[in-house]
Amino acid sequence: MTCPWSAKLDRYLDSELPDDELTEMEAHLRSCPSCAPEALSRLQLKRVTQAVGHRFSPSPEFRMKIEQSMSAPKPRPWMVRWAPAFAAAAALALMLISVGVWLQHSRSEQALDELADLHVATLASANPVDVVSTDRHTVKPWFQGKLPFSFNLPELQGSPFQLLGGRLTYFQQNPGAQLLFEVGKHRISAFIFQNRAELSRLNSGSSLSRKLAFSSETWTEGGLRYFIIGDASPSDIRGLSEFLRSAARS
Repeated sequence: MTCPWSAKLDRYLDSELPDDELTEMEAHLRSCPSCAPEALSRLQLKRVTQAVGHRFSPSPEFRMKIEQSMSAPKPRPWMVRWAPAFAAAAALALMLISVGVWLQHSRSEQALDELADLHVATLASANPVDVVSTDRHTVKPWFQGKLPFSFNLPELQGSPFQLLGGRLTYFQQNPGAQLLFEVGKHRISAFIFQNRAELSRLNSGSSLSRKLAFSSETWTEGGLRYFIIGDASPSDIRGLSEFLRSAARS
């Protein structure tokens, strides 16, 4: 005859019995000759099954790798076939961009170096300017008819800057104006040219020329290209640039 408690053995081993029945079952197993060995046999079977299951369970790293591979979009056949070509094209494009940036930077450096040479040559000349005057109304008209463009000069009265005069100059085989200013004991050249295509590709902003550590600034305004260069402080270079910008907009 089967013991009526045997039907509750699985629930007991799975800890699913209520507290009152759990106490009664434990007392029954200590006295029942058929339920006690059956409970032990089922418990051993559960432990063996659990141990075997753990033996072949994947590691957390392997499980994560499988989940990622299942969630990642599968590449299409044409993508696999053309992937090497795309990688080579991307590498070539990156190389061309890098070369282009380097060439533009190199052209800017070369242009500033040439202008630094013109500035040094002007300072070393016995006659640094062709028209000697501190009056902008004298210097500006002197360039009329000599250049294919006109420009405005700022009013510097009350500022630390003083206009010394100007001269004709040539840069990349094109005529332009070179204006000479003084601030403290430093002299600054302001070059003005028509903004041609080769000049428009130069970097605008402030920089430091490699020749004699001149500070410089360049920008475009009203179809003209301005270069300011000298051994004055960067703040003085920027200050004179602001005066010339304001004059160009007036």
